[in-house]
Amino acid sequence: MTYNVRYFGHATRGIGSTGRAMTSIARAIAALDPLPDVICLQELETASVRANWAHWRKSPEDTQLSRLMAALHGELEAAGKRDRFTANYFPAHTYKLTKRTNFYTTGLAVLTHNDHVIVEHNADQPHDITHRRNENGNLKQTRICAHVRLATRAGQTLDVFNAHLSLPAAWTREFWTGKERMGFGPNQLSEAVNLLRAVRAQAAGPAFLVVGDFNALPGSPVHRFLREEGFHDAFRAMVCQGDDEAAKRWPTAGFLNLRFHLDHVFSGPGLRWLDFDDSAPFGTKGARFHGLSDHVPLIARCSLGPTR
Repeated sequence: MTYNVRYFGHATRGIGSTGRAMTSIARAIAALDPLPDVICLQELETASVRANWAHWRKSPEDTQLSRLMAALHGELEAAGKRDRFTANYFPAHTYKLTKRTNFYTTGLAVLTHNDHVIVEHNADQPHDITHRRNENGNLKQTRICAHVRLATRAGQTLDVFNAHLSLPAAWTREFWTGKERMGFGPNQLSEAVNLLRAVRAQAAGPAFLVVGDFNALPGSPVHRFLREEGFHDAFRAMVCQGDDEAAKRWPTAGFLNLRFHLDHVFSGPGLRWLDFDDSAPFGTKGARFHGLSDHVPLIARCSLGPTR
């Protein structure tokens, strides 16, 4: 499962996180059957003014992720499920008000079901994949690639990479002259190259996942580059029969009346894809995750084995 949760602040249009939003997302995850083995989340905080002003933490050590895990395990308990998850947070960027006070922070998280063993991860030092116009630009929000390697009870390993690419830069010619923008920014393509290098440097073999919010449409230069470099787009292949236009019409995110397919599930040749049955297009009323974020999750099933 990959999901941009918008800092659990969708009800306030991203201004501040709320406990109700977090509980609603935790309840929606806990209701999934089967539960995911891996949950990759984008747009999470640690502790900041935005994260805490409407959702107070219980102790100085409390973080947004620790509160989510408490809510998720509480919802699992209420549903009669004994399943538990281990969470790792991957910090990306911090905007400070003072030396001791964060205005807001950004990061990624990977939750893994306790059926699996975490062999290694890079939470202490995530891969920096940011495109910067100059080396001194601290205002540019850092973009990272989180990595977790899992071992199953059968002794098989799976490398999971979670990423969130930048929006297309408004200062480029392509932004103002092209018909489409998401995934067409030179800065985005640069980050896709950096992401590819990180995956190739860290993946132990062909069984790997690369998921997240790419801010890139199907068929865009970013999307085409990753596919041409060997990343298999499972959703495009299975749900849309390899048709980029059909994939564009299946939105994963929305803003006002605009709809976009920005979230993707890529894999190496060591995975065989089964279905995306628990996924629903953005804006589908009555769907489990409707109205909880400006994105919806992509939820898929796969097995370790060659891609078909």
